[in-house]
Amino acid sequence: MHGTRPVCASVRYSGLLAVLVALGGCASPGELRPFKSDGCSLFPDKSNATGKDWSRCCVCHDLVYWAGGTAGERRKADLELKECVAGITHKESLANLMHAGVRIGGTPYLPTPFRWSYGWGYGRFYKPLSAVEQALVDPLKPNPPLDCPADETDRP
Repeated sequence: MHGTRPVCASVRYSGLLAVLVALGGCASPGELRPFKSDGCSLFPDKSNATGKDWSRCCVCHDLVYWAGGTAGERRKADLELKECVAGITHKESLANLMHAGVRIGGTPYLPTPFRWSYGWGYGRFYKPLSAVEQALVDPLKPNPPLDCPADETDRP
């Protein structure tokens, strides 16, 4: 009887994963949805204790995640988020926690709404934007441009 509980739990989680993968695969990787941001996703946008608001860092980070690109571009975006949050809060521990969260949770291999390259349908993963894809990204960026840290939204 003790052996059935882990099996049931693993079946439940594998069923949830199958549903997520199926839903994530509904949109074509070649179609770009308009930019949208939920702020800091599963993390607070500001401190209730001090009122310091780092949501601008998250929205700028989301813009880069929305477009996607290479693994190196993702690493750069994640470090820029960390630096932005540390600059606003002066709390390295908070910046490190957020950095760890986006490194783990932002993988393009899970069909979450905040994954790397979330503007495209699930399945784009890591690859440079082609000239055609960049031409789709540019007009969908927010206008006026976001007030992001230097180079946060720049693309080659």
